Amino acid sequence: MNIENLKEFLDEKVEIYNRPDFIESDPIQVAKRFSDKEDIEIAAFLTATISWGNRPAIIKNALRMMELLDNSPGDFIINAAEVETERLRKFVHRTFNGADLVYFVGSLQNIYKRHGGLQKAFETGFQNSGTVYGALENFHRIFFEVRGERTRKHVSDVAKGASAKRLNMFLRWMCRHDRAGVDFGLWSEIPQSALMLPLDLHTGNVGRKLGLLQRRSNDWKAVEEITASLRNFDSNDPVKYDFALFGLGVFEKF
Repeated sequence: MNIENLKEFLDEKVEIYNRPDFIESDPIQVAKRFSDKEDIEIAAFLTATISWGNRPAIIKNALRMMELLDNSPGDFIINAAEVETERLRKFVHRTFNGADLVYFVGSLQNIYKRHGGLQKAFETGFQNSGTVYGALENFHRIFFEVRGERTRKHVSDVAKGASAKRLNMFLRWMCRHDRAGVDFGLWSEIPQSALMLPLDLHTGNVGRKLGLLQRRSNDWKAVEEITASLRNFDSNDPVKYDFALFGLGVFEKF
C-alpha cells in the first residue's frame, strides 16, 4: 500500500477499535471505575504496571489490587501507615508479587508527598527536556529514590534502551483525549502529539508487516522509528494508531 492507502486503512481500524466498547476487554476499565483524579492515575499506573500476559488475568488481578488498597488507591497511597501495607504481601501477578507492591506503594507515597504526585513527576521531566524520553527518565530516577533493587525490573529504564511499553501506555491513558473517550486525557502538560507508541510484540509485528518499522528489536530506538512513521499520518495524535496496530495484531491476527 502507498502512504495514502495505508493511512486510510489504519484510520478505519482506529475507528473500529477506538470506541467505548473497547474498554470492556481492556485493562483501562480498572481505572474507569474511579472519578477522583488521584484514584484514576494511581489505579491506571498500577494496572499498567502488571499489564503483560493474559488480559482477563490482568484485569482480575488489577481489581484484586484495588481491593487491597480499600478501593480508594489515592487515599491509601497518601495516608497508609507501614503496618497497613503488610496485607499487600499476599498479592501476586506473574513475577510481580506482594513485596513489589509494597515497594510501589512506598515509592508512590514518596512521589505524592515530596514530588507533587505522578503527574508532576512525569511532566517535570517533559518540561525540562521537551520529550517523553525525558519524562520517563525523570520518573525512573524519582521512583527509585526509595531503595528497592528487586523491583527495578518492573519499571522500564529508557536510559538502558527499554521500549517502556507499559509506561507509554499509561501516558497514553493519562494524556491523550478525543471524542471517543477511551483515554482519560487528565494531564495537559504533555501534549498528545509528543506521546510515543506503546510498542509490544503485537504492535511491533504488525508495524513491520506494514512497513512502519524496520528495526528488529522492540527497544527504544524501535519506539522512535515506528512513532515517527505514525506521525506522517497524524502529527497531532500519532498514538491513536496504537488502537489500529493492537487491534490488527490481537483481534484480527494480522
